[in-house]
Amino acid sequence: MSTILLTTLNARYAHTALGLRCLYASMQELQPQTKILEFTINDPIQTIAEDILNERPTIIGIGVYIWNVAEVAQLLEILKKVSPQTTIVLGGPEAGYHPHRVDLSHADYIISGEGEIAFYALCKKVLSTRHCGHDPQSTILNHVQDDKQPHFIKAPFPDLKTLPLPYAAYSDEDIAHRMIYVEASRGCPFECEFCLSSRDEKVRNFPLDSLLEAFEVLWQRGARRFKFIDRTFNLNMTFANRILDFFLAKEPPYFAHFEVIPDHFPEVLKAKIKRFPQGSLQLEIGIQTLDPVIAAGINRPLRLEKIIDNLRFLEQETTAHLHLDLIVGLPGESLAGFGRNLDTLVSLTHSEIQIGILKNLSGTTLSRHDLTHGMIYSDTPPYDILQNNDLSFVQIQKMKRFARFWDIFYNSGSFDHTIALLWGEGSVFEGFYAFSEWIYTQTLSTWKISLERQITLLHTYLLLHHPVDVVEDSLLADLAPRPEKTIPFFLRQKLKAHPKNTPSISTIIPKRQAKRLEHDAD
Repeated sequence: MSTILLTTLNARYAHTALGLRCLYASMQELQPQTKILEFTINDPIQTIAEDILNERPTIIGIGVYIWNVAEVAQLLEILKKVSPQTTIVLGGPEAGYHPHRVDLSHADYIISGEGEIAFYALCKKVLSTRHCGHDPQSTILNHVQDDKQPHFIKAPFPDLKTLPLPYAAYSDEDIAHRMIYVEASRGCPFECEFCLSSRDEKVRNFPLDSLLEAFEVLWQRGARRFKFIDRTFNLNMTFANRILDFFLAKEPPYFAHFEVIPDHFPEVLKAKIKRFPQGSLQLEIGIQTLDPVIAAGINRPLRLEKIIDNLRFLEQETTAHLHLDLIVGLPGESLAGFGRNLDTLVSLTHSEIQIGILKNLSGTTLSRHDLTHGMIYSDTPPYDILQNNDLSFVQIQKMKRFARFWDIFYNSGSFDHTIALLWGEGSVFEGFYAFSEWIYTQTLSTWKISLERQITLLHTYLLLHHPVDVVEDSLLADLAPRPEKTIPFFLRQKLKAHPKNTPSISTIIPKRQAKRLEHDAD
């Protein structure tokens, strides 16, 4: 049984919680009494509570994020009803900033910020006061807050040069089946108003030699899927170059994901990126908007010429898989403005373009635009925009469906040959918007649309605008690598005459990236 239990609800099993492992690594003499137990948001809440309480913990630390806060609130209520004597400590961005728009009042403590030092100190005091028979809440804090609310602790920034690294806490099962999350730095130098990272403007780096030694141990244990959570990986070129060299010296297959700023690709960085083998490198690039006026309004730096040049380079001269982000609903940006952004990006790259709906996270300064731009947000997670002066509620709803259908039909890579028929020589945004409107009239849903139905819907819509041979030849080029049973019957006979090309794609590469590689090989 564990005295201290660290837990969270991940979005899916393939994810791992780096934050829990950071806390575990810093528990010093309490580490033998500490255990990590992870769940997913799809697990039954009462079963999660049962598994947690089976450990009979004195202290439970829970990581709270935008994707799990609703489930955590339910879990808190059950834990406190069944085991009121257990001390519950919350951390993570969704707990650490006010206002709380989900009820987290059943917790005993909330730690705001990077919690390694604060959580260890809190656990020591809770355990020592319980051992002495005192009430830990009245002993730990110098002042008593409202008894109905958790005690709020602002964590000091830890010194990353002395902080124990967390990577030994990844289990063999994690390494074999899940993404390994790592970080080389914390903080962000930019002040984008929709992002919590802007609160910590100073970028701090972990000791590079120690970090690379830890990565080597992970590699020797079999780790091949690394996802860096640094907000600006390519800001510090000394770090970026040596970490990229670490992977370039390794034998593929492997998969390394980095979040990069789009306007900073010195020649030495470009040269290294060009050397990565196909399928091994993914770059997440937060574009958000290509309008300088809109970007300036939310304090986002935008060197447009540099961004366009770098995207062209990445598209034309590297095999890196790109994941670009655009946001719907930014203050002052119209639907037409968003459409121009999308058209531009599609003209520059055929990579994934993730369309997100603006969210107003507690702790950001985005609310300062509410009056000027009529910004109205939902008070339930994920706190997305409902309407503003430029976009009505109905338009936002349509764009949410647009984003979902874009992910299904464009980002998935399932229809790389066929998808461009939706817009031809015209506007990508206008062509796909019309398709999105039509497809919703057929499905009345954006979820649980099988691949076979996706094919049938796309085929039916395109026949309204194109000759049957053009549509079916394009679809067959996309479908040839797929099992026959996933293809609608009306296309199967024609498929038999179509040449198959089924290249071998490593299972280390995520499915969506592998699918795009298959099409690139055609």
